Amino acid sequence: MVHNGHFVGLNPVQAKLPGETMTILVTGATGNVGRNVVDLLALAGAEVRATSRNPDALDVPAGVDVRRADLTEPETFAPALRGVEKLFLYTQPSGIEGVLDVAKAAGVRHVVLLSSLAAAGRDPDHWIARWHLGEEQAIERSGLAWTFVRPGAFAANSLQWAEFVKKGEPVPILYAHSYLSSIHERDIAEVSTTALLQDGHAGAKYHITGGESLTQAEQLALIGRAIGRELEFADLTGDAARADFRARIGGRFEELVEEGTVGRGDASSIIETRIRYYEEALDGPEEIDPTVEKVLGKPPRSFAEWAEDHKADFTD
Repeated sequence: MVHNGHFVGLNPVQAKLPGETMTILVTGATGNVGRNVVDLLALAGAEVRATSRNPDALDVPAGVDVRRADLTEPETFAPALRGVEKLFLYTQPSGIEGVLDVAKAAGVRHVVLLSSLAAAGRDPDHWIARWHLGEEQAIERSGLAWTFVRPGAFAANSLQWAEFVKKGEPVPILYAHSYLSSIHERDIAEVSTTALLQDGHAGAKYHITGGESLTQAEQLALIGRAIGRELEFADLTGDAARADFRARIGGRFEELVEEGTVGRGDASSIIETRIRYYEEALDGPEEIDPTVEKVLGKPPRSFAEWAEDHKADFTD
């Protein structure tokens, strides 16, 4: 169950710290994954620092040290990284090398990076693959110990449907019958936290997915079951899908251009790559990766569990 963005009533990572505690810094602490990493580390007894460019926006457990730091201004990390041994990092391409330089100077030993399964994909020229591969390569060059957590599709991507569900309108879905093995953000956080707290994960590239492959239409039906309603959808394909996706990425595309992640002429390529991804996913269920169960000793959460955990997001 989610309460104010935090999971309650769930077991923390089974990795209590023996004796001495270590200080771990978490970036992206307002995000779906970072927020859960903070919670899990605090439950495990670690000394946790959480950073944000807007620290007043952070809602963290008691005892968590909140600091202001901006990934686009690496120098702001110097005070936050003093005494830190391990770093959970989610960043944009701009600034990562500067942050790594500051981390090395501060004595950080190990970086756990929230990357993407796109970094291991068939299309290394895809902008998401370029972004995450660039981060990974910068960390490898830094000489720091590292673990790369590479999730596939986030179950939380389905939150984009919430505004339509709340209004009682049909949900527009790009290729509604395409398959995704979406992963719960809590599972991503537990794998990341395990890599931070336990030995033996340095040098690992963890490809993680959910434990089932469902069509997006099936995912929407599970959300409907969680909130007690039958939900309708509009299946957008071809040019209708292109137009919808172009409208969705409008503002975000400008941000990506400013960050240097994509060029201004890349919009059509981004759209066509996404359309091709969904078209290929129509062919049948995606492959399920066993890494979550290998790392955590338990299977990943189902999409039905995610829907139950997030039903307030579709009703309030």
